[in-house]
Amino acid sequence: MSEIEDLYASMGISRQVYTYGSNILTGLRERFDAIDNRAEYNQLKVLKAMQESQVSEACLLGTTGYGYNDLGRDTLEAVYAKIFHTQDALVRPQITCGTHALALALMSNLRPGDELLSPVGKPYDTLEEVIGIRPTKGSLAEYGITYRQVDLLSDGDFDYENIRKSINGRTRLVTIQRSKGYQTRPTLSVEQIGRLIHFIKEIKPDIICMVDNCYGEFVETIEPTDVGADMAVGSLIKNPGGGLAPIGGYIVGKRDCVENAAYRLTSPGLGKEVGASLGVLSNFYQGLFLAPTVTAGALKGAIFAANIYEGLGFPVVPDGSESRHDIIQAVTFKTPEGVIAFCEGIQAAAPVDSHVTPEPWDMPGYDAKVIMAAGAFVSGSSIELSADGPIKPPYAVYFQGGLTWQHAKFGILKSLQALYDKGIVTEEMLVKVCRHVGK
Repeated sequence: MSEIEDLYASMGISRQVYTYGSNILTGLRERFDAIDNRAEYNQLKVLKAMQESQVSEACLLGTTGYGYNDLGRDTLEAVYAKIFHTQDALVRPQITCGTHALALALMSNLRPGDELLSPVGKPYDTLEEVIGIRPTKGSLAEYGITYRQVDLLSDGDFDYENIRKSINGRTRLVTIQRSKGYQTRPTLSVEQIGRLIHFIKEIKPDIICMVDNCYGEFVETIEPTDVGADMAVGSLIKNPGGGLAPIGGYIVGKRDCVENAAYRLTSPGLGKEVGASLGVLSNFYQGLFLAPTVTAGALKGAIFAANIYEGLGFPVVPDGSESRHDIIQAVTFKTPEGVIAFCEGIQAAAPVDSHVTPEPWDMPGYDAKVIMAAGAFVSGSSIELSADGPIKPPYAVYFQGGLTWQHAKFGILKSLQALYDKGIVTEEMLVKVCRHVGK
């Protein structure tokens, strides 16, 4: 055994699992090189935006109280606007999570009597209560805002005919979820999103097109705002925070849309002028600087996971050879035991709380028990090595993150080891695939 294989063995990875993973990796070098090339482009894009915005040492300092004239905060928002090629940006620690950022964008740009349309099917679970699909206090529905959705076709394409029929005089805003959420549909590419926006704008030019960009930032060399999105929205404890942002979210887009969100976040008449940065700016800037490289590592991990589990016969979305448009990898086990074992393996690979065992529980905002594995430096950070899934059919788990490719690799091997130890994956299955790869 090699020195590194000995170290893997000392950390609980058996020879069978290590050999299987090594065989899978041999066919991924070319794809990994392409990912590194995109990361280089995106790294330069971020660096260029920082230099053009004249980020200085003073920008790394925080403010308290009202936060008037916060140089670092305002410059950071200028950097985001340059990266996403938009008129304005709102990047704040007061935005608590991705769902909050999306709710803020929706509630600030919709008015009573308006209608919200999702042309990509069911939104992410936590948005159901924001919209009012599942009744809750303060939802859009309570303010007289109606909702309509058009499901994707069976092949994952847009149902253009029914989208056209659904757009009416009250349709004010279209929400496009880029990533799959807790579904096994394909993630949308930026190019696909651009075609959809073009189609919608031809029918009704004044519709606001908002893209939920969570998990998609820096995966491609362009973003949804480059192809016509009026707003793109995301969380800083996912891709753009680079693993360093301790909290926060962003909204980038047209000036009116961003201003509306700022007035909703703070107060009419105050908007972006207030909101102290409270000492987090250094992490926001450095995390953004690292984000292209961190995202590339997570992307390699997702591709590795897809090939690992596809080879064993488990349905995966995307499959092992498809182009990638976010960092999430779905694996369907069809049993709750498979989902739980996978998450136990990911938790055991964590740098924080590796000694604890995750269990399904009733998380706020979800309609079924959810299991989450995330031994992270930032609580709930899903750019760090993490996995989660609802305990309901088809019993799929959603893997993402890894601040480095090496950690993502170890986490995936650890998840496979957990399945192997419980007999869900057998030695016969591993050997069969290794023989096939070796041919």
